[in-house]
Amino acid sequence: MKRIAFQGEPGAYSHQACRDAYPDMEPLACRTFEDAIETVRAHEAELAMLPVENSTFGRVADIHHLMPSSGLHIVSEAFVRVRINLLALPGTPLGQIEHAMSHTMLLGQCRSFLTQHNIARITGADTAGSAREVAKRQDPTLAALASELAGSIYGLDVVARDIEDEGNNTTRFLAMSRSPNYERRGEHGTMTSIVFQVRNLPAALYKAMGGFATNGVNMTKLESYMIGGSFSATQFYADIEGHPDDPPVKRALEELDYFTSEMVLLGVYPADPNRY
Repeated sequence: MKRIAFQGEPGAYSHQACRDAYPDMEPLACRTFEDAIETVRAHEAELAMLPVENSTFGRVADIHHLMPSSGLHIVSEAFVRVRINLLALPGTPLGQIEHAMSHTMLLGQCRSFLTQHNIARITGADTAGSAREVAKRQDPTLAALASELAGSIYGLDVVARDIEDEGNNTTRFLAMSRSPNYERRGEHGTMTSIVFQVRNLPAALYKAMGGFATNGVNMTKLESYMIGGSFSATQFYADIEGHPDDPPVKRALEELDYFTSEMVLLGVYPADPNRY
C-alpha cells in the first residue's frame, strides 16, 4: 500500500486530513515537517500532507519556508474542518472532569466551554499526544481536546463534541509529491501556487501585481516572509486561480517574471470543492 506522511502523532488533524483526502493510502506519522518531507524525497512515502493555514490562527509559518527548498510539488489541496472534542477515559461523566490537556491553540479555541464547565487548562505538546497521555495516566479527572479519530485510537470516550468557540474553524492542507502533475484540471477550477522574489526596483511588487489585475486573474493568497533572517530579502508566496497554460494566467506570469529576480512554480492542482 502506498503511504502518505504527516507531522504529528496518530490521531492528529493532519492524520485526519490524510484519511479524508487519500483513504486508500497508509498514513505515516512523522516527528517534524522536515521528516515528513524527507520520507517522500527518500521514496519512503508517495505524498506528504502539510498544513499551510488555519481560518482562526492564520498561516503555519514553517511550511512556507520549507516548501520552496523541499524539491516537492503540490498536487492537491484539502480543507479539514477542525472539530474539537473532549475525550476522557471510558465511562467518565462530564462533571467529573477537572482538567483538559491539549495544544495551546486548541485550548484557546475552547475557552467558552472550558470556562462554563470550570475545567482548568493544561498545555500539552500536541492534540493527539495529549489524548495518548490521558489514556496513559488513567486519571478520570483529566481529559484531552482532540479529534474523534484520536479518541478511537487511544481508547477514549467522546464526552462532548464540537466544543470549539468558532463553528467554521478549518485548516487548509497541501499534498506534495516528488513529481508534478501540471496536466490535471479540477471540476471546481484549478489552482496555481508560486513563490517569487521581486527585483530591487521602485514599486516592483506593485508593478508585478498589475499583470494579474489587467489580465483578470484572481489571486486568492499573497504572503511575504523574510529569507535567511534578512530584512532586505523578502520572498512572496501566492495562490492564483487558473492554469499556467490559460492565456490570461500565462500573460500575468510573464509580466510577473519581468519584475522578479526568482520565480518558482510550486504546483498546479485541482481546487478543492470545499474552498468555495
